[in-house]
Amino acid sequence: MGTIQSFVHLLAWVSFTCSPGIAHSLSTPVMDSKKISPMNKFLMQSYYDRHTNLHDSDFENFVSQEVTSGLCAVLPDNHDLVWRLSDIKRNLTGEGSHRSVSTLIKFQSQHLKSLSELLSHSCELIIIERLPSGVFADPFELQHLVHRGVFSDIAVFGDTNLELPSFLSNRSVVEIHLVVDPNILQKPTDIKTELPLHARYQSLNETGYSTVEFGAPDMLVRCSTKDKVENHYCFFKLEKGDANVYGSHIVWRIPSGINKHVGLVSTVTFTAALLSTLTIVVASLYYFK
Repeated sequence: MGTIQSFVHLLAWVSFTCSPGIAHSLSTPVMDSKKISPMNKFLMQSYYDRHTNLHDSDFENFVSQEVTSGLCAVLPDNHDLVWRLSDIKRNLTGEGSHRSVSTLIKFQSQHLKSLSELLSHSCELIIIERLPSGVFADPFELQHLVHRGVFSDIAVFGDTNLELPSFLSNRSVVEIHLVVDPNILQKPTDIKTELPLHARYQSLNETGYSTVEFGAPDMLVRCSTKDKVENHYCFFKLEKGDANVYGSHIVWRIPSGINKHVGLVSTVTFTAALLSTLTIVVASLYYFK
């Protein structure tokens, strides 16, 4: 079975390498000079308005400086202690090239008496998954989950070209929105998500496998306030350092082609293509004579 998987992935690599213009088909967000506004429906849309690609340092600066900095003036100075994480449990489910990342989030609460007076009854838990370059999420598949009520909303940003192999693609980001009741979050609460992902074709190597690693997701809570003030959203960044994290670094071993098989696969591919062409030509001559 391992030999067959290696052959299939190597054949895919040869096909992508030989395809004209494939290197120019990367999906790159258009740069926009407008000011970042975290009031956009999706926070990552605001990020990509300013940045072309995902870089961890740029993203972390964006969250700390543009999103959570000074965005909740209507709450007391200690508003960041309203909701805190207790546990994060992560694991990879499924088999083969189509798997899911399962995340269980447990909250611990610190009661704030004035919270219910300041917040409406609608808050969103925002989960941001920064995916490694070796995997992708299918936007069409995720929209089906929204229609089924699994998520309140979801979007994929970055490189959304589903056909590119890992060595020609950039990283992508999935932003998940879940509507939650702020009153529920004032007591211990568990929230579980399952994000379906797919492996890209990997670069050739000597072992027949490539390894991609996932870090813990970024999480925020966004609530609207009842007060008629200009700043009508409150953002709470959920600090991963406050939680017990289990499975913080998930590893996915993805089958890939083997370097030493390149000559064999190239020969077999060329021979099969040549024989198929000759068969079509001969059949056409025989049929139309």
